[in-house]
Amino acid sequence: MTRAFPSSFEWGTATAAHQIEGQNWNNDWWEWEHRPGSGVAEPSGDACDSWDRWREDVALVRELGLNTYRFSIEWSRIEPEEGEWSHAAIDHYRRIGEALREDGIQPVVTFHHFTSPRWFAARGGWTVPDAPDVFARFCERAARELAPVLGRVCTINEPGVVAIMGYLMGVFPPGVSDEDAHRRATTTLCAAHRKAVDAIRAAAPGVPAGLTVSMTDYQPLEGGETKLDEIRALLEDVFLDATGGDDFVGVQSYSRARIGPDGWVGPEPGVPVLPLGYEYYPQALAATIRRAWEYTERAVPVLVTENGIGTDDDAQRIDYLKVALAGVADCLDEGIDVRGYTYWSLLDNFEWTFGYGPKFGLVEVDRTTFARRSKPSAKFFADVVRRNALP
Repeated sequence: MTRAFPSSFEWGTATAAHQIEGQNWNNDWWEWEHRPGSGVAEPSGDACDSWDRWREDVALVRELGLNTYRFSIEWSRIEPEEGEWSHAAIDHYRRIGEALREDGIQPVVTFHHFTSPRWFAARGGWTVPDAPDVFARFCERAARELAPVLGRVCTINEPGVVAIMGYLMGVFPPGVSDEDAHRRATTTLCAAHRKAVDAIRAAAPGVPAGLTVSMTDYQPLEGGETKLDEIRALLEDVFLDATGGDDFVGVQSYSRARIGPDGWVGPEPGVPVLPLGYEYYPQALAATIRRAWEYTERAVPVLVTENGIGTDDDAQRIDYLKVALAGVADCLDEGIDVRGYTYWSLLDNFEWTFGYGPKFGLVEVDRTTFARRSKPSAKFFADVVRRNALP
């Protein structure tokens, strides 16, 4: 027996510019990686050398039989100083889009994936009132020039992570730990998304636009219900509220978190813990899809824009995919409007503060030669895509 997916279902994988391109020295993350005491395991350096090897990446997506590829454009390359535009950089991303289109693959383009130009960070980043206008100006021009190749647009990747990790926990740039700064960043990021959607729709009419939201399957233990509601309101709900009127909401989910009266209580004894410190829990994807659907009052279609597992055990990756995709099939059976599934990530790449330790990719990348080698999980995923069904 198989679990079939709709004929229009979108199958994809994802990457982000800073994590694969290499030498993105003009953004705030490059500066943060090299700042003493930042806690980053190692600098991104050459990453996967995808700025030059992007054709190999497109070929990998084609070989997997996917019909979408989510990638991001690097703002600091396109607008290296405020008001200065790099035609060469925008042409680079246009060529990637054209190559994908020629192979029948829909480009899903993220306009901000964790990194901001140094000049944007220097003027106050996401805490200054006019940041949404500055970002919207970038989005309008980039969307206008890329309009012929755009399939879907994600405005900001996981704004909740940008806000809490950068402005409250201080482990992402700018490294601030201040509740007021966190509140201002959250408000500004939501406003930036709304203005970006308007700008993109004006510049590229008909291109679906949405927000990607980091979601966790929060599960209350005895007495933890109130704390769970507080956490969800801070990390998820405010951003789900910002998706009203969007063409889709991007659900990005990896695991669960058990919540007691004082907050997160850690993994359950006996449940495997992955290298990033959270539980192996593929059932989280279905739970977060259901929550996004219900919270938005069934008004915003769901697109899984990230889901995957960081592990050195590729057999465990296959098992994770089986359970996660079965959960997607369950959601479809329940009548939830799930438009597609995107695996994170195509390549083993730079995983932010963890450096190159975690392995999320369907494809291994040699750290010296940059040679790509598909893993058995890539074949498993390709088989599912080819059949459009889960065995």
